[in-house]
Amino acid sequence: MNSSFSPVVAAVFLLFGAVSLLPPLAKALGGSSSTLAAVYGSTTTICSIVAQQPVQQIQCWRDGLLLPPILPTTSFEGVAGGRDTLCGVLSGGLRLLCWDTTTFSFKRIYNSNTTSLTSLTIGGTEICALTNVTAPENAICWRPYRVPSSGNLRFSMISSGYDFSCGILENNNRVLCWGNDNFSSFIQSEFSNLSITNIQVGGRHACGIDDSGFVVCKGNNDTGQLNVPSDVANEYRALALGEYHSCAIRRGNRTVICWGGNGEFSSNITDGISFESIVASSNFSCGLTTRNFSVICWGIGWPNSSGIELPLQKTLPWPCVETSCQCNVYPDSSALCSGNGHICRPCDDPVLIPETQPSFLPPPPVIISPPSSPSRGLRRGLLALAIVGLVGGLVGVCTVAYCLWTGVCFGKKKIHNSVQPTMTVANAAQQSSSTPSSRSSTLRRQGSILMRRQRSGTSSKQPDRAEEFLFSELVSATNNFAFENKIGGGSFGGVYKGKLHDGREVAIKRGDTDLKEKKFQEKERAFESELVFLSRLHHKHLVGLIGYCEERDERLLVYEYMENGSLHDHLHGKSNVVKSSSVVNSWKMRINMSLDAARGIEYLHNYAVPPIIHRDIKSSNILLDANFLARVSDFGLSLNGPENDREFRPMKAAGTIGYIDPEYYGLNILTAKSDVYGLGVMLLELLTGKKAIFKNAENGGSPINLVDYTVPMIEAGELAKILDSRVGPPEMNESEAVELMANTAVHCVRLEGKDRLTMSDVVVNLERALALCDSRGSFSSSPMSILSD
Repeated sequence: MNSSFSPVVAAVFLLFGAVSLLPPLAKALGGSSSTLAAVYGSTTTICSIVAQQPVQQIQCWRDGLLLPPILPTTSFEGVAGGRDTLCGVLSGGLRLLCWDTTTFSFKRIYNSNTTSLTSLTIGGTEICALTNVTAPENAICWRPYRVPSSGNLRFSMISSGYDFSCGILENNNRVLCWGNDNFSSFIQSEFSNLSITNIQVGGRHACGIDDSGFVVCKGNNDTGQLNVPSDVANEYRALALGEYHSCAIRRGNRTVICWGGNGEFSSNITDGISFESIVASSNFSCGLTTRNFSVICWGIGWPNSSGIELPLQKTLPWPCVETSCQCNVYPDSSALCSGNGHICRPCDDPVLIPETQPSFLPPPPVIISPPSSPSRGLRRGLLALAIVGLVGGLVGVCTVAYCLWTGVCFGKKKIHNSVQPTMTVANAAQQSSSTPSSRSSTLRRQGSILMRRQRSGTSSKQPDRAEEFLFSELVSATNNFAFENKIGGGSFGGVYKGKLHDGREVAIKRGDTDLKEKKFQEKERAFESELVFLSRLHHKHLVGLIGYCEERDERLLVYEYMENGSLHDHLHGKSNVVKSSSVVNSWKMRINMSLDAARGIEYLHNYAVPPIIHRDIKSSNILLDANFLARVSDFGLSLNGPENDREFRPMKAAGTIGYIDPEYYGLNILTAKSDVYGLGVMLLELLTGKKAIFKNAENGGSPINLVDYTVPMIEAGELAKILDSRVGPPEMNESEAVELMANTAVHCVRLEGKDRLTMSDVVVNLERALALCDSRGSFSSSPMSILSD
């Protein structure tokens, strides 16, 4: 799952954002609740997920101004914030995007088509998450500290702070911390004798709620951030920790109290206001009000000129999900989610009574109430008794309503129509190490690899399944290799269209004649390479070998005829061919072509035994049959790769300028990732319509490498500027697919092989992109919002 994250995350030093995608017992700390995020650093940015709209988009306020919606046609479940960093989990939990809020360029750091994120936390220098997997371990940390791996480490929740993270073990409610060895060990030891149901981490301190309902804070107390003002059992239901302060929501009336910051956070600015959730930045806090779902911010680091109530639209109180609720369905869920899912409330959080239900009116001015009267505790007790009496009836009514609405009681199940692209790039830097190469889809492919591999055995120059032709037969089939029958060139000679005596149309590759000895030896090696490989490879996305001829100095190979020529011809060929080409005129077709090619290469890498490295992946070696099915061709430069995907060093680098892996070309290091690079260049060709090396008018007509031209543009969020104008702007359902294809290409052409995707990753991504082209009514990025990965 995963790729290197941007240097921005490495610079995040103190925000402690966590997002629980399904409502936990207590909301996450320090950077974000599930639908609200506070970002600090170069700018102060507050973001939330909009309510009452078909698309649950992210809205942001920054330094006094409202920003345009981020990816306005994309639905999100949760957001989290850090230093100059905003992260959002897309609906369904299968995809995680993070933005540098100084430029709002983003990176994808997680994608899966089966494993959902259920919570997310951003710490000083790492991002951690929990997943919905049932395996012994359900926690992931991207960098720099890894979750300890020993035995059954299933966490019920996790939170990150400065140099360390902590989690609660699911089986015994014990706290486990990792990261900075000294401090994480100290915090863990402080909680060692406690059973904790909620843990939240701040700068150099952590607070938890024990199983008796008391708040317990440990760690640095320089500014009083550990001094809980009052603490009775079950008084608090949510916590939020900043660098030097702590805040909590009271269970009874949902008002907020803060402490720390040498007393500067102990103000009455939020008295009388009820909150659904709160978040803490380094030196200020924000909360989502219960009455009208407006956002209020306060604290010593909050700019007073901005006021405390932000001009944001109504914010969702919790994520809109399709899964059934364990306990309560939030009142008015259908209206809040605009029919796209429903909202679940935590099991320990009572449903709203009518007097406190949202009014759905425009946010009124914030009224600062005077301090509570001495009878406040009594009123709170009476309210609790009233709630206890109402919970049973209201829960029953809600359950029946939900049962009828979803159809679950009658064996029906609502289907969520959101589709998430799958980018498994967050750990691309580790894919060449001991970590498994890809995520769930890759594992699914490789789980039955022993049953599905083409067992090739030993190579033989005389193939069992290839026909042997006489040279005279092939001369007759091609009208003596007439010029008008020549349809291209290969690694060791020209290619001619021919018709055999039985009527079969074929492509015949003839090795060059009249060669010097050295060239003849190269032709011989290329001939033997193709014959050996293709005689044992059988896949619908590889050009099939029919036969061969070997007479005196003649070396010929006979292939299936590909009626629609090469992908290169359709992208860069004669204008009349390009103009009528369905490949050129359709984004869906271009994505489909790339997926076909990737599947063929994946077969070479993962299912051929031994694996095969093609070494010359390029658009002219991708041929199209009568149905425009793409097939990989020309195995004249191919080599058997090592079984365990280690690097090895052939005698010299081989390939085509513009497509050849720079690591292979410069250091003579060859791995399967060299083919990934070539395919990445081809993806960029399909996106831009430009050749791998082309003359750029903006650069005085000088030749420029396609990778150098496109990657900075994609990473700067300017993909729309470089898309092939012959196709036209992607339609709504195609925009996300094209963006995903572009980001896949970027991660294929990284300078170092260890940072690139595997071919299985590429296949998964392109499968998702193709599915997005056919999706209707789901979310996708608008053409103007396509950003880099």
